[in-house]
Amino acid sequence: MKIIKTIKSLRVFVSAARNAARTIGFVPTMGALHRGHISLIERSGKHGDFVVVSIFVNPTQFGPKEDLAKYPRPLRNDLRICEDHGVDVVFVPDAEEMYREEELTWVNVDKISEPLCGRFRPGHFRGVATVCAKLFNIVQPDVAYFGQKDAQQLAVIKRMAADLNFPLKVISCPTVRETDGLALSSRNRYLSPQQRKDATCIHRSLRTAHEMIEAGRTNPKTIVAKIRKIITAAKSLSSIDYISIVDADTLRDVSRITGKVLIAIAARFGSTRLIDNLTVDCRAR
Repeated sequence: MKIIKTIKSLRVFVSAARNAARTIGFVPTMGALHRGHISLIERSGKHGDFVVVSIFVNPTQFGPKEDLAKYPRPLRNDLRICEDHGVDVVFVPDAEEMYREEELTWVNVDKISEPLCGRFRPGHFRGVATVCAKLFNIVQPDVAYFGQKDAQQLAVIKRMAADLNFPLKVISCPTVRETDGLALSSRNRYLSPQQRKDATCIHRSLRTAHEMIEAGRTNPKTIVAKIRKIITAAKSLSSIDYISIVDADTLRDVSRITGKVLIAIAARFGSTRLIDNLTVDCRAR
């Protein structure tokens, strides 16, 4: 496994793989790797890709009061995980390598970046879209792998890749969960034991919502109220950013549950903000 810190060196290394007729698979991460990230790496390796993983805590997607300074950076362990799972090259740039002193060019994806997390994290998706555009240009992958847990991020990246004609395929991979249903996240390590226990209510509420829809309930307000009741019963809940049922493609609120919808939640336990979601396709009923 090769560890590379500069754009120039990475391009040379990946170019050699492409010239050898290898398919370039790419897994962009901010490190603090867990089984969710590993599932993306394994998916890429399973398809026979030349696997590139980036580890970069992107400062432009953090707000001024968010956790950039304390975001976990266990690089040594991350590199061990990558090596154990057959990664070919790990790109580990610093901020100076990725951004000029004064960055004048940014990528904005309108509309789908505005609801849900976009309302509570202004500028977040501009940072996400910009860094992914940069990484796509640097790595030039044939396939990029992202987890469904970050559903809005996935939608933004897919739309950006399509609108800007990036010659790659963006693959959505299922959310990986603990046995009790909690979606894996690098931020789970912030949770106290009580918060960790209480946070399982998010997935439990999503399952309940799914059951209600399967039973024929079509009023999103009724289902949102039930989700809220389940989550607010948690002792260590500090706040709820949103509970939304939206069109799975446009991410706009729906007045009636039909077609394919995304049930999305963002809630805080202590100071830790957790997100989760579930897609329900009513057309399959």
